[in-house]
Amino acid sequence: MVLMIKLSLVLNVVILIPVCAGLLNGAPWVQSAFGADTPARSILMSVYMALLITSVGFLLFPNPNAVAVLLFVQVLYKAITPFAVGSWGHPVVLTNLFVIAIHTLTLMLIWTTMARQV
Repeated sequence: MVLMIKLSLVLNVVILIPVCAGLLNGAPWVQSAFGADTPARSILMSVYMALLITSVGFLLFPNPNAVAVLLFVQVLYKAITPFAVGSWGHPVVLTNLFVIAIHTLTLMLIWTTMARQV
């Protein structure tokens, strides 16, 4: 379980650092992946920054119950993304589907481990 928690959190960090940097700096690929520079894109960047900071915090100070909440929220919003975007082939959607798979496995391990302790 501990290994999968670290894997999920590191995956968040590895994905979110370049995404947040790209959004902050207006990298050329950002327009095609996330659309025009609008307040909505800035709000999305804020959410991504919060996920990044929280993931780093949990890597430094692990708490399986709290990590489970973070990952569950991520799985939910990422699962909604293809419907909101209207495409299953969009690069952000494809990345989200990959992350959902990893985070779901981590959540299953956290929940089964916690269930055994009760």
